[in-house]
Amino acid sequence: MATLEATDVPTAGASLPDFTCANYKDAYSRINAIVIEGEQEAHDNYISIGTLLPDQADELTKLARMEMKHMKGFTACANNLGVTADMAFAKEFFAPLHGNFQKALAEGKVPTCLLIQALLIEAFAISAYHIYIPVADPFARKITEGVVKDEYTHLNYGEVWLKANLDNCREELEEANRENLPLIRRMLDQVAGDAAVLHMDKEDLIEDFLIAYQEALTEIGFSTREIARMAAAALVG
Repeated sequence: MATLEATDVPTAGASLPDFTCANYKDAYSRINAIVIEGEQEAHDNYISIGTLLPDQADELTKLARMEMKHMKGFTACANNLGVTADMAFAKEFFAPLHGNFQKALAEGKVPTCLLIQALLIEAFAISAYHIYIPVADPFARKITEGVVKDEYTHLNYGEVWLKANLDNCREELEEANRENLPLIRRMLDQVAGDAAVLHMDKEDLIEDFLIAYQEALTEIGFSTREIARMAAAALVG
């Protein structure tokens, strides 16, 4: 399982944005909405996975409840800055990944559902929170530091299940990776401008995401060669 890195601690002397300016609040309305919608998606996805894995429904329900707590925390972050989250933007932002998850769910593809939610989305969230914490306002920093610790628990759940079932789902995971990893890269590209206003560097986001994702694939049991081939899918499109 991955562990918390030094990037979780605010960097002394880090360049902080002006949290009160209109430009910051405008960008924050979309970034914050993405985070809120991401936590809502995660809640719904874990509940849905529980219908495919009824013997683990209780554990998945616990994970889902944690996501709802996170959503409430990030909603409070927006309120603290006097910002209204742009939820219409966030729903459109997640639409392609949401659609792929729903398709896999309807087909009963547990490995694909777990790759999308417990690996890709969780690694996406962890990377964003890592890069955000050093440049966050004090209220949001405290909230985010608590959330990122929980996200490792969710990432670990996916790792454990997929590791135990890898022999039966390796090909499905590789296909799911090809279909969904490029979406994550496009999502990171789409949000780069707003992230920059918050002093979050796009290349740092991509690097941190790929590190977290590749560490998860290693934990599951993929070889270095397989992971390199899978990671190359991020360069597509």
